[in-house]
Amino acid sequence: MSDLDEAAIGLHRAALELLPPGHSNRSMILNNLATSLHDRFQQQGITSELDEAIKLQRAALELLPSYHSNRLMFLNNLAASLHDRFQQQGMMSDLDEVIELHRVALLLCPPGHSDRSSSLNNLAASLRERFLQHRIMSDLNEAIEVNRTALELLPLYHSDRSMFIDNLALSLQDRFQQWGLQPDLDKVFSLCSQLSHLPHPASRTDLGVAQSWAASAHDLNHDSALLAYKTALKFLDQQVALLSSSLHHFDVIKEAVSSLAADAFSCSVRHDALTTAVELVEQGRDTGMALAEEFERLSFRLRNALDKSAEDQSPQIQQLSMQWDDIVSRIHTLHGFSRFLLPPLFSDLQEAAEYGPVIILNSSQYGCDTLVVLSTGDPIHVPLNITQTAVSKLSSEFQSLAKQFGSCDCEDELVIILRQLWAVVVGPVVRVLRECMIHPGSRIWWCPTAEFTLLPIHAAGPYKANRDNLSDIYISSYTLTLSTLIRARKHVSRDTSPQHFVAIGGDPDKGRELECVAPELAIVAECLEPVVSSFTSLEDGDATVQGALDALNHNHWLHLTCHGIPNRTQPFESSFAMHDRPLMIKDIIRSDRQDREFAFLSACHATAGDENSPAESIHLAAAMQFSGFCSVVGSMWSVNDDVAHQVAYTFYGYLVDSSGRMDCTHAAVALHEAVESLSKEIPIEQQIVFVHVGV
Repeated sequence: MSDLDEAAIGLHRAALELLPPGHSNRSMILNNLATSLHDRFQQQGITSELDEAIKLQRAALELLPSYHSNRLMFLNNLAASLHDRFQQQGMMSDLDEVIELHRVALLLCPPGHSDRSSSLNNLAASLRERFLQHRIMSDLNEAIEVNRTALELLPLYHSDRSMFIDNLALSLQDRFQQWGLQPDLDKVFSLCSQLSHLPHPASRTDLGVAQSWAASAHDLNHDSALLAYKTALKFLDQQVALLSSSLHHFDVIKEAVSSLAADAFSCSVRHDALTTAVELVEQGRDTGMALAEEFERLSFRLRNALDKSAEDQSPQIQQLSMQWDDIVSRIHTLHGFSRFLLPPLFSDLQEAAEYGPVIILNSSQYGCDTLVVLSTGDPIHVPLNITQTAVSKLSSEFQSLAKQFGSCDCEDELVIILRQLWAVVVGPVVRVLRECMIHPGSRIWWCPTAEFTLLPIHAAGPYKANRDNLSDIYISSYTLTLSTLIRARKHVSRDTSPQHFVAIGGDPDKGRELECVAPELAIVAECLEPVVSSFTSLEDGDATVQGALDALNHNHWLHLTCHGIPNRTQPFESSFAMHDRPLMIKDIIRSDRQDREFAFLSACHATAGDENSPAESIHLAAAMQFSGFCSVVGSMWSVNDDVAHQVAYTFYGYLVDSSGRMDCTHAAVALHEAVESLSKEIPIEQQIVFVHVGV
């Protein structure tokens, strides 16, 4: 880009030399050269180039007569450059001049002018900035009045409306903090509440403003906080719908909203709206959706319209929004889509607890909480005596420790962490479960969020003589979301149809080999060939991506032993190393089989090369659950080869029932029994390495 900038600046300088003073195009060339210099300053921060840009912009402006059509643009360009210099150097004379330039620009935009609202907004922003420097109330009062006038000029469907609302709200909030007048604060949240009635699908700006509203309302304990979070999560759903499938687009908004669902959960709990807490955290984490071609095409057109802030886009946005509403209404009539782009209902989500309680662990900047969802009644709130910072610290300690598993004796350090988990997280939940008459030996499902996803919740316990650990009391599974668990249960085979099994051993021809592949596949074959309807084994050159996908299209049961290559930031980019190239989770999802029963992922992170995330295999297993497998067993960190063979052999022995068939809904129990039977033979970190996800 710097080479292109240099070329553009050189061309503009050459063009300027060809235009002597008095030439009719000289002012425009001066402006163009200044713009290029200003752009490069914004990239490289070279002050001399910004100073030159300002000098050129002044010269360009002086050449224009007062009635010239370019004068408004030149005034705004000079104001923008002076504002950048003020932010870099802090010279108040620059900010004062910015304000005066915006006043002059406003005179060129009389009532009825298409740029009047944006000109008013520019003036208000610079006045507020000067107030923040000198605390002169007249500047703030004028900014508020100018902001108010600018907002009144915007049509209801204008794409800048939420930004103008935010600007006025910020100025009113400044005045409230200065004088403490309650009407100013009431007006702030009255303005923000207009966002909940946005007449068009939300833009990225709308989402950001709604998130700011939620944060302010939460911090000030305002009654509108819950509405703000609901609005922000609704906007998030709409943004995901509007975005293309490009991962880049999702990256753009991901960071800004990373804590939104967790904070919404925390806010709901504080307002004692426990069913709402479940709905909102589910809405914020379960954004996968299939969109019809017509909906995608309209979303693309709407996104383009919303990305343009010109006032003449309002009629187009209004027309497209009406079409959007019509299509969404039609989608709601389709089976299974009645809650499309709407938050899920707790009455529907409660189905996830049909076979055992689901425990949602939430970590937020506002506090950490647990909700226990039972098959009947409202969720039960279990407050946790731990902060988000402490959970993050505990997670980091565990991740550091997990890197040493297998290379040294870490049992004492591991037990300390598992005891802490029991004391502040799992123990209080178990007490509530016992009070609810959840009997020992029952199955429970953990649904962790944020930092909790990186911790071995299933292994927590006091680890003392005559005291039960969690695994002695209940059989733990995990689930990505409640909706994912419900969907998986609906796809479990209930008949006696043939069971087709494939065992795949990825053995890439580059990098370190997994010596355990062939022996493990042989063990699986020994256990299952006499039982299943058909057994297929793929290894060496047969274990290619296409070979694996073809096998998955003909088999419902999978055992996979290979390098796992997790990607925590983009879970569906996670992959398994085949002989030719990585088999990505998204490739499995795209094959769109709805009858996948079970997957055993005998893959360890130590061979995957991702040193930043020792708990990513739970993400691999959860991603496989999302891809359509009803039940998944995976490992959270490196597994010893001998342990992997022992667990696989014992697990499949328990999974086959007395009728000689496998039942994926018994996988958690089979894993529990297999590990328990081997517990005296293997170290503690290998006893707790395997986890179950799904039904």
